[in-house]
Amino acid sequence: MHILENISLKPYNTFGIDAEARYFASFSSMDELAELLDFKQAMPHMILGGGSNILLTQNVNALVAKNELTGINITGEHADLVYVKSAAGENWHQFVLYCIANNLAGVENLSLIPGSVGASPMQNIGAYGVDINDVFHELEAWHIADKKMVTFSIADCNFGYRESVFKHTYRGQFVITSVTFRLNKQPVFHTAYGAIAQELEKMGVQNLSIKAISDAVIRIRQSKLPNPAEIGNAGSFFKNPTIPMEQYEKLQETFPAMVAYPTTNGMKLAAGWMIEQCDWKGYRKGDAGCYARQALVLVNYGNAKGEDIYN
Repeated sequence: MHILENISLKPYNTFGIDAEARYFASFSSMDELAELLDFKQAMPHMILGGGSNILLTQNVNALVAKNELTGINITGEHADLVYVKSAAGENWHQFVLYCIANNLAGVENLSLIPGSVGASPMQNIGAYGVDINDVFHELEAWHIADKKMVTFSIADCNFGYRESVFKHTYRGQFVITSVTFRLNKQPVFHTAYGAIAQELEKMGVQNLSIKAISDAVIRIRQSKLPNPAEIGNAGSFFKNPTIPMEQYEKLQETFPAMVAYPTTNGMKLAAGWMIEQCDWKGYRKGDAGCYARQALVLVNYGNAKGEDIYN
């Protein structure tokens, strides 16, 4: 294991922000993780996955430890279900492709989301009508202070809309090392959300499959979202707000074209539509901007600083 000093994090965050880490190292085993966490114990640690859910607004005066734990294994099987355990450092999209190749259904709607498997439960990632909590079984995480492994069930994670205990209650206390998913042998297709059904029709799909849905999601995402390798971004940046039905009905009187979806406790408004009404879609100031083809995406056109994006 090699610990580097004063390293640019530009290659390690999808916004492409050129912030510097005081110390930087990667770990691919639990022994290496333990060694890193013991390094300069007074020095704070920052665990880094795919770098697609961070915005660096300043240099990081900490040890940045990049999670490169790998490995995917089937750990259990029932009549209709298969339990698949993935190390946290695996690339999320590659994990989805693994599931599709093995005819394991449940994550196909989450294709092409950037980042690592270990980050997926942190904010309960979701897309096109499916969230992580729909397929989550359990995860393992290393408690930094107690130096022991802890298993979290779905109830322990307290999942919400882009929320979990790891964003708030246990922020900075654990390193997620693996996630186990509960996947289906027989698929339950989710095609009603967004433009999936229309895309499948455009593709001429006759026999629905998890691969067809994955391909449709990939095509939709590529048409709307910029490739971080070409334009720095962290994907969809905004949460869709949920409001009570009474408030929705009142707003609809003034904005009859308002885009919204019913939920169990009201209506979820489309944040992208609202941002467009404020004329922010395509706005640019220097190298920071709001993507011209998708209002939910903030972008770095080249040399924006983190504080430019933040502002």
